[in-house]
Amino acid sequence: MSDVYAEPTTGADPTDPATLARYTTLRLGGPAGRLEIATSADEIVRRVREAEAREQAVLLLAGGSNVVIGDQGFPGTVVLIRSRGFRVVAEDADTVTVRVEAGEPWDDLVAATVERGWSGLECLSGIPGSAGATPIQNVGAYGQEVAETIVAVEAYDRTEGTVVRIAAADCGFAYRGSIFKYSDRWVVLSVDFRLTRSPLSGPVRYAELARALGVEVGDRVPLDDARATVRRLRAGKGMVLDAQDPDTWSVGSFFTNPVLEREAYELLRERAADLGEPPNWPCPGDTVKVSAAWLIDKAGFGKGYTGPEGVAISTKHTLALTNHTGTASTAALVALAREIRDGVNTRFGVTLHPEPVLINCTI
Repeated sequence: MSDVYAEPTTGADPTDPATLARYTTLRLGGPAGRLEIATSADEIVRRVREAEAREQAVLLLAGGSNVVIGDQGFPGTVVLIRSRGFRVVAEDADTVTVRVEAGEPWDDLVAATVERGWSGLECLSGIPGSAGATPIQNVGAYGQEVAETIVAVEAYDRTEGTVVRIAAADCGFAYRGSIFKYSDRWVVLSVDFRLTRSPLSGPVRYAELARALGVEVGDRVPLDDARATVRRLRAGKGMVLDAQDPDTWSVGSFFTNPVLEREAYELLRERAADLGEPPNWPCPGDTVKVSAAWLIDKAGFGKGYTGPEGVAISTKHTLALTNHTGTASTAALVALAREIRDGVNTRFGVTLHPEPVLINCTI
């Protein structure tokens, strides 16, 4: 399931199969063979089963901020996930566990948890998405990942034809990954998050956020301060949706930060010797995560770099590729992504990989 909401224009028929681009934040994507809306977990399962009975492929779309759909669209059934709401399913003196429907808008959920004094999601503020999308790519930002608070994921198992609840330990969470990503087997229906009862954030782990808050790394701050500061930082990078700002007509970060074996990292250092030490973070197994934004910029693709048909790198953030004119094609965006990937590989010997799900297109 892709994340976040890109609702159709006023007066549009939400089941018109020729309107897929209206449901992606890139404003790109061809028609669907069939478009249906599901407003509850039971309806999601029913829509999927019905499509399978018609022997049609299924695409689950909660709006479209983490998906790139080809110009030919999707010939099968597209199910728009529009389930809503959350409820407390367990609590004690220190924690509360909330069960969130897959279609609940993510930032609305974060706002609600902050308002109630539940800590654990505050640094994930401003991310455009649905709750059901967050475990799929283990959404993370500013030092927090959803894997840290997820207790279980309820999913429809298309292979077995049953609804199951998968414990967090069995979700295969990794950097921007899980068992749900790139798999047609699982349909996320709801997610359980265990949060801490506290008016303060978790320890601030991200240096940029700590500087913006005026605290030291490891300090805690009021939840409202953490949320407001994260949203301000994201907005400054064009990472908060704004219908009037073409820099936000994107999928957010298009490439993941590469994680390199130690030998590959040392080779990168040699090739980048004239540029100084690449920004990096140690990872398990003697691997090193490297900044994709730095690699892209130093390979000659700076903010505002323009590709065919007006697609461009955001003027605010090197990792965001935008449909800046609002009239480009997916083919043009993919061509720009390919140019950047190949340019980085030529300059540094590092291959970048796309973060969004690619539907009927490839780089």
